[in-house]
Amino acid sequence: MNYWLVKSEPFKYNWEQFVNDKKTHWDGVRNYAARNNLKAMAKGDQVLFYHSNEGLAIVGIAEVVKTAYQDPTTEDPNWVVVDLKPLKAMPNPVTLVDIKATPALKDMDLVRLSRLSVGTVKPEEYKLIMKMGGL
Repeated sequence: MNYWLVKSEPFKYNWEQFVNDKKTHWDGVRNYAARNNLKAMAKGDQVLFYHSNEGLAIVGIAEVVKTAYQDPTTEDPNWVVVDLKPLKAMPNPVTLVDIKATPALKDMDLVRLSRLSVGTVKPEEYKLIMKMGGL
């Protein structure tokens, strides 16, 4: 299993809406590195759900339920989506401030590649984030 992080601005699509929807396709990605990360996702991979711009915290965990397919918001075949379902909310959201203050997370994509909307998460980073979040 691999681990990932997706970012969403809460005013556009927040964790609560995701939970209410029970499943969504992750669309609108228009960055090649982020797109390549979507293409690399496998069914069953775990995904950290991060509120960007406001909140600045990992607020939940999702799971990939369908691998990459054509993004329905564009006819351009270069862009893909994956389907995600929410698994559980973080009892204690893990803030960007806390992540940056944790030396073991200094090389995390979220820190190093701050503009990347879909990033990788190493297994040891994932375990630490789970602990920090109360899971």
